[in-house]
Amino acid sequence: MTVAARLHQDITPDGSDYETVRRVIEMITQDYRSQPTLDRLAADLGQSPSQLQKVFTRWAGLSPKAFLQAVTLDHAKRLLGTEGLPLLDASFEVGYSGPGRLHDLFVTHEAMSPGVWKARGEGLTIRYGYHPSPFGLALIMITDRGLAGLAFDDPSLGKDAFEDMASRWPKARYVEDAAATAPYAARVFDPARWQADEPLNVVLIGSDFQIRVWQALMQIPLARACTYSDLARKIGQPTASRAVGAAVGRNPISFVVPCHRALGKSGDLTGYHWGLTRKRAMLGWEVGQGQA
Repeated sequence: MTVAARLHQDITPDGSDYETVRRVIEMITQDYRSQPTLDRLAADLGQSPSQLQKVFTRWAGLSPKAFLQAVTLDHAKRLLGTEGLPLLDASFEVGYSGPGRLHDLFVTHEAMSPGVWKARGEGLTIRYGYHPSPFGLALIMITDRGLAGLAFDDPSLGKDAFEDMASRWPKARYVEDAAATAPYAARVFDPARWQADEPLNVVLIGSDFQIRVWQALMQIPLARACTYSDLARKIGQPTASRAVGAAVGRNPISFVVPCHRALGKSGDLTGYHWGLTRKRAMLGWEVGQGQA
């Protein structure tokens, strides 16, 4: 037997497993618009959801849900690009209830359990490093799940970036590791790397209310702006503009979670935790990217 033949034999699933994987791929590819769940796929195949998840992930290298997302994203990119459909129309076409869910495929974010925030980061390991950026020296903080913090070290502001960030989760364990944080810095500040097929993993660590505000910030398009009162309405708290403003000010992942796009009621730039000059620079930089 040749080396190629042996390799093929080693990585090819045996009978029943192969048939399961083949049928799941076929079902998702043909019926992605209905966004079939794991339970539905398992029922159609007469298997348990846990067994189907295990078999498919073992042989395909990703879960059925991840494969569905990849297929959906591929069709969405075609609809938005080649066919030029508006975002809302493309969202409905691929089986989503609205553009918010489609956006989630391009920027992957999750919230840490509220317990981590309430425990002030106890039991959490955060790696950090300093890196150059278009807006000055950036402090990048990561967990094993993804980007958890982004700040700017600027002595003129009268604050130390690390101390400022570490005070948010004072009981976390901090490890300086610029080698680990460098890939995140490269991704965040290089628009050429903002690709739908290479989503940036973002981890939100805050109170339930703060996380809702930060998630709403992430829905503001590039080079656009939104008032605090608009954000309050978006999260279903129309009278909470002041609380929303406080949550915006406590955003731990500057630039990526775009708190710089939040404006005062009359459209004023208002303040910015890392300096109003930096906020103006970010907004101007984004306008330039949109025109590029």
